[in-house]
Amino acid sequence: MHPHPLSELLFVEERVIFTKSKYPGFRVYAERVKVYGGEEYRLFDPYKSKLSSALHKGLLHFPFSQGSAVLYLGAASGTTASHISDIVRTVFCIEFSERSMTDLLFVCEKRRNMVPILADASAPESYAHLINTCDVLYQDIAQPNQTEILEKNMVFLREGGYFFFCIKSRSIDVTAEPRLIFEREVFKLRKNHKIIQVISLEPFEIDHAMVVGRK
Repeated sequence: MHPHPLSELLFVEERVIFTKSKYPGFRVYAERVKVYGGEEYRLFDPYKSKLSSALHKGLLHFPFSQGSAVLYLGAASGTTASHISDIVRTVFCIEFSERSMTDLLFVCEKRRNMVPILADASAPESYAHLINTCDVLYQDIAQPNQTEILEKNMVFLREGGYFFFCIKSRSIDVTAEPRLIFEREVFKLRKNHKIIQVISLEPFEIDHAMVVGRK
């Protein structure tokens, strides 16, 4: 077990990535756990998390640190958010689905640095009073206007902060070529932000790309 080249808070063993659990003894999604040096490490599965997929596909920047505050749009049941919470200070978890929120609440009860917020990410004014300025904005939402939702929430990201945007092409247009959709949505973002990297997430996620940029 040794630190990942991008971060001392990620760990690698035989090309498999782990996060060191802040809350040992509690599994979020029946993930494989390894004990090493008296510490518990959770497998960061690229087939379960798009952030892990991006790491396996050559992500160049990993700006998550022990002091970071992260705004996570579309936290679902908390799989990726829980791995991020192993690394950072606070994760504000926005989720619209009441069914997913039920699972997320169970995770947040155990992981006290995850803050669950039942809200519509397309209406950030509804939760503005609950969110501090964040260092990283992470979005994973299956909506046709997912790029516009990201832009609305940029108000919470500090200047120079990073954003991670999972583009789900089939949620935008099921008939169009995914590559063309990725190019179009990235073009929109380039008008106001610096785009650092665009990563295809295949074979882990079909018709998905991760866009990394800075405000």
